[in-house]
Amino acid sequence: MAKDTEKLIRQLSLISYLMAERRPVTALEIRRDVEGYSGMNEDAFARRFYADRSELEQLGIRLSVDRPSDGAAEQENYSLRSEAFHLPAIEFTDAELFGLRTALTLLDGEFAYAEPLRLALQQITWGKPSPLADPAPSGGVALGITASADGHELSQHLQKIETAIFRSKTITFDYYTMERDATEARRVDPYHLLFQGGQFYLLGRSHERGAIRVFRLSRIRGKIAYASKAEHDFKRPTDFDPRSYAQRAEWQFGDPVDTAELRISSRIAWHVERHFGPHGTITKPGDDSGDIVFSTPYASSRQLLSWVLRLGEHVRVLGPPELEQELAERVALLGERHEGELSLAKTVARPEGAPEAPVVSGGRRDTPIRPERFARLVTLASILIDAGRKQELLEVRDLCDQLQLSEAELREDVNVLNVVNFGGGAYVLYADVRDDGKIEVDPDAYSDTFAQPARLLPVEAKALIAAIDLIGDHIPDVELSTAREKIVAALGADPMEQGLQVATRAGGDDSKISAVVSRAIREQKLLALEYYKANEDEFSERVIEPYALMNGREGWYIGAFDPERDDVRHFRLDRVKSAKVTRKGFTPREDVDPAAAVEGWARTGEVEASRIAQVWVSPERARWSREHRRVAEELADGSVIVQIPFKGTYWLVREVLAEAGDAAVVAPDDARDAVLGAVRALLPVAG
Repeated sequence: MAKDTEKLIRQLSLISYLMAERRPVTALEIRRDVEGYSGMNEDAFARRFYADRSELEQLGIRLSVDRPSDGAAEQENYSLRSEAFHLPAIEFTDAELFGLRTALTLLDGEFAYAEPLRLALQQITWGKPSPLADPAPSGGVALGITASADGHELSQHLQKIETAIFRSKTITFDYYTMERDATEARRVDPYHLLFQGGQFYLLGRSHERGAIRVFRLSRIRGKIAYASKAEHDFKRPTDFDPRSYAQRAEWQFGDPVDTAELRISSRIAWHVERHFGPHGTITKPGDDSGDIVFSTPYASSRQLLSWVLRLGEHVRVLGPPELEQELAERVALLGERHEGELSLAKTVARPEGAPEAPVVSGGRRDTPIRPERFARLVTLASILIDAGRKQELLEVRDLCDQLQLSEAELREDVNVLNVVNFGGGAYVLYADVRDDGKIEVDPDAYSDTFAQPARLLPVEAKALIAAIDLIGDHIPDVELSTAREKIVAALGADPMEQGLQVATRAGGDDSKISAVVSRAIREQKLLALEYYKANEDEFSERVIEPYALMNGREGWYIGAFDPERDDVRHFRLDRVKSAKVTRKGFTPREDVDPAAAVEGWARTGEVEASRIAQVWVSPERARWSREHRRVAEELADGSVIVQIPFKGTYWLVREVLAEAGDAAVVAPDDARDAVLGAVRALLPVAG
């Protein structure tokens, strides 16, 4: 028998024994009565028992130890309270249970933590219909971004880092630093994983810098290795707060250099206040213009000015003077590069064939984070005991599907559980995997240890909370936030603090708008919108048939049919100034599926387009473009020509403005002229 299997039998038998005894027991009793210990000599038992206790404690299962006054270890008494192993009952509403089942339906097979999520839902919905056997419909929600791990290498990196965080192991790897265009060795104490904007990031202490740094997993090169063979290498600082990293705007990554003062016109003041207010402070300028003054600390002036330029003439930089000067210089550079003919260096390479589409996190990819086998065995034990008490046969195929196991893995797990006992020859259960593909469980239940839901292990708890945070309150008629509060209360702590956080795009709160939209979807009522078309800088009033809420690379959208345009349309939630459910109902159209876009532009960021722009990118920014754009030509000076598909010229103009002078349209000519026109409109506010 493999050593890991022997260890699992010992640990499960130890739990069963302590729960069955319901009294403190000595180490001598444990050595004599618990499966796996009796054949050991005194020294071997001491080592194994200490190691097993330590591993159980890491899993959140803490044994109580009563020490005698003289401190003699051999006289220590051990016990396991029910609350240290069993999960407190959680009273979910039917709507909350539906929301949790919907979360599994949306994320199963896509979410990097899908497997521990399945086990977590099995445990917390104890006594209710299993979400594993009875998945819910999508509930008017579709996901283009699912926090999946794309590609074998990223999956391997994510799995290694997740284990290193759990075990507090220092890791080493080679990392490509975009700013320096160099690959260098890194030695890092991993503290936390963050999923944001379609990418996984590692937060950890860099030994080279002596400070916390953020590493994008897709820029890690080669293998990740442990720095030592020690059981643990570091302790995460108690004052480390991962929330502060998830709540930063793009211009706030790094050490702050100054605070910008920006005057925002009344036309988009509502948008900035609602979605970017948390990244600074909002004040009134002291007049009746309706404008606001947005003060925001920044670490990267270029990133801040990229955001400013995307908003066009509705933002004026008031200070500091260095920021005003840089804006003027970048606007002037944009103008120079779009007047007359753009001078280009010689082409030195053209990628053969069609350039590869950029890789994003989303879609049916690997689900690399597998739960601890311990958790899987506990969940399986509960399912088997329940079937035995009901005298029901289980289908091997169904159980394999529920737990995402092969038949060989299921048979091995059943064999392990058949050996687990709580002393005196009394076994926890006996299950027979029959030749006809069914599992028969002895109806005589010997132990209640696994007949109740066990506490969630760390990776299960993290997966559950991360799934809720990814979807948010976007399921019609369901508030997952209330389910989240109940789960955190039952666990006694927020699992988000234990190493994994899923953050929405940096910005504000659309929950009020999404609640109105969800109501319209649920009641099948027409929805009246006041909608801001940012690219065209226009407001429009639309009355639409809402079908679904869906997320994508740039945020959440309303998937709808627009009767006025007789076509499917998608409206970004953050651009909806107001929404109202009308009294007029609508009959859903059978041939309309707005959520189908999750397999297209919502996931890739590229809309179906009739035109392709050729855009030059400077040598200083070329490496960023190589990471997320399609490169058509490599030029001798290090610059590149990228291809950008577009439908609307206004959208393309905003994309080029956001490059802050480091990009210029080469073709088509009308798009080049449109950028120049936008630059001239900026001159009055850009000095």
